[in-house]
Amino acid sequence: MFPGSHDMLVTENVKLDAMELPRIEDDEQLELMEDSEDLVPIEESRSLKVAANLVPNRRYCRPWTLDFAEDFADAFYAEFHKPIQINSAVRTVEQQKKLRRTNRNAAPQEGDTASTHLTGVTLDFSKRGLTRKEHDWVNRYFLPMRDAGVIDPIEERRQPVFHVVVFEGYTDWKDSQQQSTSNTDNNTDGN
Repeated sequence: MFPGSHDMLVTENVKLDAMELPRIEDDEQLELMEDSEDLVPIEESRSLKVAANLVPNRRYCRPWTLDFAEDFADAFYAEFHKPIQINSAVRTVEQQKKLRRTNRNAAPQEGDTASTHLTGVTLDFSKRGLTRKEHDWVNRYFLPMRDAGVIDPIEERRQPVFHVVVFEGYTDWKDSQQQSTSNTDNNTDGN
């Protein structure tokens, strides 16, 4: 339902450039961004798990990306009573170069189709073990956010993940949805 494309990568990079998000070059820059809280830690919970092979200093993302991950995981858990797992989060240019040596499908570390993981806005969620019902639910969950332009989900074909780019407007969009629901509830309560 959510195929990736060259044009999508170009558009995502244009948006990330407009947001003035740097591509994280190396572990030193990554550590500075973690210390300044430009990147925040991804904490496991009953609804959100992190792959065991994702090293601690790569379990970080942008604050609005974490909001999305927690909301998605909580909604999935409420529906299916099982957690969702993050397989990949922030990467450095240095790390992406190494990844490209072993994974020919990995995005480049520079240029107009550079990996969005380099900015900390992207997470890969495992789809391994999802039932058809769970998979369809994920698609329906992502669709309104994709249509609103607050996420760009890609269902990877060669790897069992949903690759999700989360744009800075996600938290404001979520708040407006909650406000709209609250207003609707208040209007119907008074009738």
